[in-house]
Amino acid sequence: MTSMSARDLNRDVSAAKRAALDGPVFITDRGEDAFVLLSIEEYHRLRADSQDLVARLSMDDDIDFDPPQLEIHLRDADL
Repeated sequence: MTSMSARDLNRDVSAAKRAALDGPVFITDRGEDAFVLLSIEEYHRLRADSQDLVARLSMDDDIDFDPPQLEIHLRDADL
């Protein structure tokens, strides 16, 4: 994982782009993570995974679900 300040990014954009080829580059602003620089390949890979996840979670088929009847027996409270 590579991290650089916003000031360093402004000084040397080429270094940030080279680092992004090896993995995400976290850009900090006042010491806090603010942005992430990714290669386009990594971005497309992440987008493809999220679309696959949605497809995996969507269900087109009906599910037969017949839960057992719950029987509750109440009694008067002793006051």
